[in-house]
Parts: sequence; C-alpha cells; structure tokens
Amino acid sequence: MRWIRFCLIFLALATPASAAKLFLTTEVYPPYNLQASDGSVHGVYFDQLKIVLQDTGTDYEVAVMPWARAIALATTQTMHCVFATARTPERENLFKWVAPIHIDRNILVARREANIEASSLEEAKKYRVGTQRGDYTEALLEKLGFPQVDVGADFEITLNKLKLGRIDLMPMSESTFKSLPANNFKEVVTLARQQLGLACNKSVPDELIAKLQARLDGLIADGTQQRIFDRYDLVRP
Repeated sequence: MRWIRFCLIFLALATPASAAKLFLTTEVYPPYNLQASDGSVHGVYFDQLKIVLQDTGTDYEVAVMPWARAIALATTQTMHCVFATARTPERENLFKWVAPIHIDRNILVARREANIEASSLEEAKKYRVGTQRGDYTEALLEKLGFPQVDVGADFEITLNKLKLGRIDLMPMSESTFKSLPANNFKEVVTLARQQLGLACNKSVPDELIAKLQARLDGLIADGTQQRIFDRYDLVRP
C-alpha cells in the first residue's frame, strides 16, 4: 500500500506542466469573441489561443459567461484563465500573463441621432456613460472621474441601452465600433489604448505560462496573428 501511494505521488510530481488542464472563460464580444449555435467559441482572440493551446499540447475547456463572473473565476480559482483581459497596472500582479493578444484603442461611442459632441474626456464627463461590470473601462471611468456611470451585465445589454437612449455614451473597441451600422452610431472621443492578453490565476505553473507565451510570440513573429486580425477585418493597432 505504501509503495502504491509512493508511486501515485511520484507520478503526480512527474506530470509535466503542459498536461495540466486549463479552464478558460470569456464573454461574447464581437468580433473578438463569438459563440456559434453549437456553443463553440471563435473570433480574433480564441482563434489565436486555440493554436497556442493545441501546439503546446495543453488540455483545456472554454466557457462563455458574463465578464464579471469570468474574471472573478480567474482571480479566485486554480487553473483558471480569462481572455482577453486588459493588462492594466492594477491587474498586473493579480495574474500571470500571456500577451499581447491584441492592442486595442477604446473609444466612446454615441447614437448618431443624439448629436452628442465632446472634443475631450473632460467634455464627455457631462454625459451618462454605460459599460460592463468588471470590464477595465468600469474602473477607468471611475479613475478618470466620470460622475454618471451605468453598469450592465454584459456588452449586449449595454449596447441595447445605448440604442434606446438610456445612456449617452458607451466605451468599446475601435474594431467593434467598425462592425456596427455606421448610420446609427458615431465615434465621439478616444478613451484609452490598451494591451490585452490571457490572464491566468497564479496557480498556473510558470513552465506552462512560458510555453504559451513562447508560442504566442511565434504567432506574432511569423505573421499568423496579423492574418487572424485581417480575417476579421480588424483595425490595425
């Protein structure tokens, strides 16, 4: 019995980091993250990560959920990661990172018919801004001193509020804005420029993080990442 217990312990210690299973969470956020009718995930972010995970022999599961829950799981649960997460100074030491998956220009968007104008963020503060709970823009808007911030559960809920005129402005990626009907919405002012990546719980082994990062670096170097950006007609960073 002792011999069997010793062997099991030895096998556990000898298991390579690449064999550890990762649990990936994300939200639906076109064109970066899309979910098909069968539940499968694709888009700018996961198309990259799928190559990285498969080429490194990493076992994984991926689930779509509201952003606040997705990032909370990566913060608190072992072997959980969330994508694509803004790599802000406040989050830098909360996670282990595989990045960049994208470098994003985030803009404040308004309904065209609302005739909203703001040449600076200071001018934009007089308007009611909506965003998603747990999104980096929620903390950013608070840090910048926006007095009227409406927080919803996910991107689609916030966008619907903008359509209905319940909020005046909404932060979103430049490429997401480009995918919306041009006759309905307009860019008002730039909010931020931000690096995005795979943010992993600190329990994820350093060896595995290094392998994933090395493979992502390879996708960037050989042009694969840019070809994925081009496939989705992404605005070049």
